[in-house]
Amino acid sequence: MKFMKLGSKPDTFQDQGKSIRYVSSELATDVTIIVGELIFYLHKFPLLSMSNRLQKLVSKANEQNSDVIQLVDFPGGPKAFEICAKFCYGMTVTLNPYNVVAARCAAEYLEMTEEVDRGNLIFKIEVFLNSSVFRSWKDSIIVLQTTKSLRPWSEDLKVVGRCIDSIASKTSMDPSSITWSYTYNRKVTVSNKITEVGMKFPGKLESVPKDWWVEDICELEIDLYKRVMVAIKSKGRMDGSVIGEALRTYAMRWLPDSIEALVSEAHSIRNKSLLETIICLLPSDKGVTCSCSFLLKLLKVAILVGADDSSRDELVKSISLKLDEASVNDLLIPARSPQTTVYDVELVKCLVNRFMARERSSRDKNIPPKSTNDFILGHASWLKVGKLIDGYLAEIAHDPNVSLSIFIELLQSIPDSARLIHDALYEAIDIYLQEHASLIKAEKKHLCSLMDVRKLTMDASMHAAQNERLPLRTVVQVLFFEQIRAAAGVQTLNHRNTDAVDSTRMTEKEYWQKTLPEKQNVSKPSSEVKIKGEDPQKNMKLVKKGSKNRNSGPQLMPSRSRRIFDKLFIGKVSVNGENQSSETSGSSQSPTLRIIQGEMKSSCASSRNRRNSIS
Repeated sequence: MKFMKLGSKPDTFQDQGKSIRYVSSELATDVTIIVGELIFYLHKFPLLSMSNRLQKLVSKANEQNSDVIQLVDFPGGPKAFEICAKFCYGMTVTLNPYNVVAARCAAEYLEMTEEVDRGNLIFKIEVFLNSSVFRSWKDSIIVLQTTKSLRPWSEDLKVVGRCIDSIASKTSMDPSSITWSYTYNRKVTVSNKITEVGMKFPGKLESVPKDWWVEDICELEIDLYKRVMVAIKSKGRMDGSVIGEALRTYAMRWLPDSIEALVSEAHSIRNKSLLETIICLLPSDKGVTCSCSFLLKLLKVAILVGADDSSRDELVKSISLKLDEASVNDLLIPARSPQTTVYDVELVKCLVNRFMARERSSRDKNIPPKSTNDFILGHASWLKVGKLIDGYLAEIAHDPNVSLSIFIELLQSIPDSARLIHDALYEAIDIYLQEHASLIKAEKKHLCSLMDVRKLTMDASMHAAQNERLPLRTVVQVLFFEQIRAAAGVQTLNHRNTDAVDSTRMTEKEYWQKTLPEKQNVSKPSSEVKIKGEDPQKNMKLVKKGSKNRNSGPQLMPSRSRRIFDKLFIGKVSVNGENQSSETSGSSQSPTLRIIQGEMKSSCASSRNRRNSIS
């Protein structure tokens, strides 16, 4: 912080409470000047020699036979006038960033120009501003803060504009050339690090970051902050990511954390103005350089404080461009009246639809993926949003006011290709069924039909097979496809074992031919005969047991789930192929049951000869 002292005479002003008197044994005071609530008893000559305005006012008072002058609306008040009066008397005056603007405005009011006297107060203050204040980073910010109470004087004298230009120019400088002090409490390697003027950074400390200036300007009022940010952006040298970080830091500094404080009558207007200003200052890349979490927090505040529709639309557009970066907690935006749900589901559905429309458009322009791996690499954001919305569905499933239609609409807003695994979707559906026990059977069946049981993992399948909340048809499908999966795994293992045995068999045959060439009818090794004569079902059980011990390859479904599957199947099939279960009754049978009957037709042929029906 810089100081400037003007004059050399000793201080002879005496503060007497509500009045200030110039003390002198030689001359009696001959003019009384009132500034605000203070009265100054002074001498005419030193004042008139420096102030053109006081010359006019004293002349006018003499015409009225009065020695009292009242200065109305004096900029800076009594303290600023005291600085000017001391300068007129040639006393020592100390200027600093906190009082220099008030002194400059007061000198302008009193017309203490070079025409009145050479080296007058206005000239000296301007030298101090240009040579010291505007060259200092923190002094420029302090001076800018003091200008608000001195408007319109500070605006007319261009002090505000010069401060803003000084700040904006310094933020656009190469960080490696920064030598002045600045506050930086974010992402610091050394706690509470504040760099000093002219400091040479040790090797252990990080270099000056690009956003070194962000925290210092957070102390500005919103109107001044807006003007500074506009000036910084107009320079065209600042990255959009740094602008976004500055706005995020300012929002964290001034926007309250609690909902009650946001919507309180005392601060709602201020919070609304602050939010709309931050939104209009977002980078011109539609918020791409800002984090999605920050944009969603702004949207949440915008809804709570009742921001205008244009501001909300801008945020929705920006968020939809990078929805894949959001988290479930970010999407938990409270709903406002007249909505009855806890969270604003319609807003999330709008965000998803915008994101999916853009993804489909970009996907259509690209070459289709050749494999699943190519799809995953090329559509990572697509899959992330699918996982995100499944997690969001699990959260809103607890809300009893979320209707089935709303739940299904949001569920279906994510295409099947964005869900490679349906475990999270199954969890959301299970929670919804638990919290909405009043659903009828048809509604449960419709909801569960949106889940592809073939995309459930082993753990999710075993949980679903024993879930009493699921419709019986869904349980049957889970068990059936799990059985197919286990059988396919065993068959793969059998093929591998058979290939190994064939190789061993050829080796043994060559051995026997070499050792016993004269015997043509030598019996084959017992192992070969045993393998050929084994029953496939026994083979399957043996492999299952062996694979369990070796911890390799797929395993068959646990015996308990197989028994459930067998009972469900037996309870649904008759000799005539008619379905007797009320769960799947109707003119058309489900594809699952037709497949089961087709697969089991040959295995049931022998049993039909021994009994009339299967009950």
